[in-house]
Amino acid sequence: MLTEIDTILRLLFNIYFYMIIVYVLMSWLPNLRENFIGELLAKLVEPYLSPFRRFIPPIFGMLDISPIVALFILQFAEEGLIAILHLLW
Repeated sequence: MLTEIDTILRLLFNIYFYMIIVYVLMSWLPNLRENFIGELLAKLVEPYLSPFRRFIPPIFGMLDISPIVALFILQFAEEGLIAILHLLW
């Protein structure tokens, strides 16, 4: 049962990871963010990215590295949650 929970959690984290990547890539083509998928991704991803954007300023005024930091933190959270689950079971 633990491996099934582990697999589901990893799948959910991977989906969210790729949602962030797609959302960041969509920023290169601003018109893509104005359609239904862009707005849906914004509603799901922006609440997670906004705290990172508040604390990490853009480099040279235009290069935003906060999504990279957010992805690293997401990976650490995934591994931490999985480790906690393994300790509890």
